[in-house]
Amino acid sequence: MQAFEATNFYFDRAASLMDLTDNMRTLMITPDRELRVEVTIEMDSGQIGNFIGYRVQHDNARGPFKGGLRYHPHVDQDEARSLASLMTWKTAVVDLPFGGGKGGMNCDPSKLSRGELERLTRKFVLQIHDFIGPDKDIPAPDVGTDAQVMAWIMNEYSKFHGFHPACVTGKPVEFHGSAGREAATGYGIFIVTREILNRLKQEIAGSTFAIQGYGNVGSFTARFLHNAGGKVVAVSDAYGAVTNPEGIDIPELDKHVSTDRKVIGFKGGDASTNEQLLTMPVDVLIPAALGGVFDATMAKAVQAKIIVEAANGPTWPEADEIFHSRGIPVVPDILANAGGVIVSYFEWVQNLQHFRWSLEQVQREQETKLVESFNKVYDLSQRKSTSMRTAAFMLAISRVGRARVLGGI
Repeated sequence: MQAFEATNFYFDRAASLMDLTDNMRTLMITPDRELRVEVTIEMDSGQIGNFIGYRVQHDNARGPFKGGLRYHPHVDQDEARSLASLMTWKTAVVDLPFGGGKGGMNCDPSKLSRGELERLTRKFVLQIHDFIGPDKDIPAPDVGTDAQVMAWIMNEYSKFHGFHPACVTGKPVEFHGSAGREAATGYGIFIVTREILNRLKQEIAGSTFAIQGYGNVGSFTARFLHNAGGKVVAVSDAYGAVTNPEGIDIPELDKHVSTDRKVIGFKGGDASTNEQLLTMPVDVLIPAALGGVFDATMAKAVQAKIIVEAANGPTWPEADEIFHSRGIPVVPDILANAGGVIVSYFEWVQNLQHFRWSLEQVQREQETKLVESFNKVYDLSQRKSTSMRTAAFMLAISRVGRARVLGGI
């Protein structure tokens, strides 16, 4: 099953419970526009580098398209379609005035120099600048991109359209970004993890956590959980995992990662593997790496009591069915990791107002938005006796569908 097919499976399951017509289903799952561009740059070696860039704009019934740009060797049209669709439902679940977009570049940023990365980014903007903008489509960071890449995008876009910092979010704070944006997704994971534990009569303090992926999202999640008294017993990255049943000292791990660039080799835990981490008997398992982590076989081996999806699309449909049948609550990606797009929305608002919010205001507003959205999804899942994922899609579909009807075809 391809990524876009999996996303549509979840959509169809929710749509069936809502008696959505076939025509409306087709309207809501079909992307509005798909861009595929060749980006050619001169490499530092003097050779010509040819790269393919993508931008899929899925739905703008509720507002301009919104979603990340990822630079990764696995980026392709199908992945972009799937992630753009997920952004449509994600922004609707947390009630933001956006639609869904996604895209990126098929490349390996770890093999590009800083100069090559900048030239690649600027050339990509040259190809797509007419299709993005503060009231059209607002990109943001994703896997393989960061605040610096967003700053280059804003600068290049401004050459064609003038000063418009709201054309992209996730920028450096010193370059019209927002306080709290870097930590936003991890802070959001912390909030929804706290909420699901509270519903099950548990607390962060004293609970055990395993986090697959120690990039931006995974590391910030670990810090927030650790500071709240949570016991992070396992973390991993692309190179391997580290475990400690007594709890990993996260500040010390951060010092290690800042120098070694990987979690393996950390003296405060035992070496392990990603696969072993995913099957540890913990209270909460948090996949925070790439998608497609849980297939049917892995879902049967998981021993966690709760799963909180920090990554996009980590669970295939057959695995989701197994989790539901086993009584393992899954906080779905379109709710769990929405903290990033919520603070992106705050950045966009600040840029349009030419005004800056404090970190305290950003995190207060983010928490309010996430808690409200979590409660709506959780309560709907209880009323309908269905999974939180299906409930989240039902809520999102109802909001997007209502906007489609009100706006007209």
